[in-house]
Parts: sequence; C-alpha cells; structure tokens
Amino acid sequence: MFLFRRGPARVTPADARRRTRGEGAVLLDVRERAEWTAGHAPGAVHAPLSALLAGSGLPPAAQGRSLVVIYRSGHRSRQAARILTERGAQAVDVKGGMNAWSAVGLPVVDGHGSSGSIA
Repeated sequence: MFLFRRGPARVTPADARRRTRGEGAVLLDVRERAEWTAGHAPGAVHAPLSALLAGSGLPPAAQGRSLVVIYRSGHRSRQAARILTERGAQAVDVKGGMNAWSAVGLPVVDGHGSSGSIA
C-alpha cells in the first residue's frame, strides 16, 4: 500500500482563534512587513515567510510552542507550515488566511493597535 503525505493540517479561522486563545498555540503571521503593519490579528507573532525561506529561526515568542500559521489567502501559510513541520515544529495553517479571518468578523489591528485592514 502506498501512502501519500498530505502535509500539515488545516484549520478554520474560528478553530485558529480557539487554539490561540484557549490552547496556548501561537498565531504566526508569515506575511511581509507592509502587510503585517496594515492589519494583523491581535496577539499574533510576525515571522515573514521570506525570512523563514532564508533559514531564519522563529521569534522567541513562538519557539517551542504549537503554531497556527496564517498568510493573506492561505496558500503561502501552507508552505510555511510545511517548512516549520520539517524543522520539527507542531504547525497547522489557516484555510483562507487573513481574508477568511476578517470575513468571519475576527479582529484585525494595524501597527498602532487601531482597526486594521488586510493588504
């Protein structure tokens, strides 16, 4: 029997919120700086995908913790979650990314803590 590895699990925005609020996981936003500054989930930790691809480690707040990885639409967060899983992290990604997060009414703040937008 031949088994295919499907990669890290995918979660809904509501499940991501539950995991990061009640289960101690870190919401890891892997968008680039301008996107992050325009709008991100409160309490998220920023680690750009470009830095992860270049071999950078995780920020201290995300080290040794379960990760819920998010990007704008979900495609690149899947890539980041796969990279992190290969490095030994426990990571899942958010289906639909920040677009889906915002669409279901979850909060988004900008770099100053005011109401943000998804760039």
